[in-house]
Amino acid sequence: MNTPIHTVQRSRWLAVASLLGLILLALGWELYWAPLRPGGSWLALKALPLCVPLAGLLKNRLYTYRWVSLLVWLYFIEGVVRAWSDKAPGNALALLEIALCLLLFTACVWHVRTRLGSRKHPRSPETPLPAP
Repeated sequence: MNTPIHTVQRSRWLAVASLLGLILLALGWELYWAPLRPGGSWLALKALPLCVPLAGLLKNRLYTYRWVSLLVWLYFIEGVVRAWSDKAPGNALALLEIALCLLLFTACVWHVRTRLGSRKHPRSPETPLPAP
């Protein structure tokens, strides 16, 4: 049986794992596996913005899950562009980046919906929505 607590924990660890995967992929891609220049590239610094939300995800902060679900689209776009334009092995790494981005987005949305859904109370149509 999937209780909301188990679902929240599952989505939380899926988000953390996919974020860590993106960080490792960004570093490995630009430093070892397919750097733009031999010996590594400054593009490895793209992993730094991914390190910022890691603490918030580990502390289970709902706000972090919300903004990470928006941040991840920048990395998704990079993956799409590089999957189209890079040669092997860069295009395969870009496809992996796309998959990790989709996984992270899905985990964040799943986590937010589960946590907010567990707090919902039935309301009548006349009850106004709370202010944001």
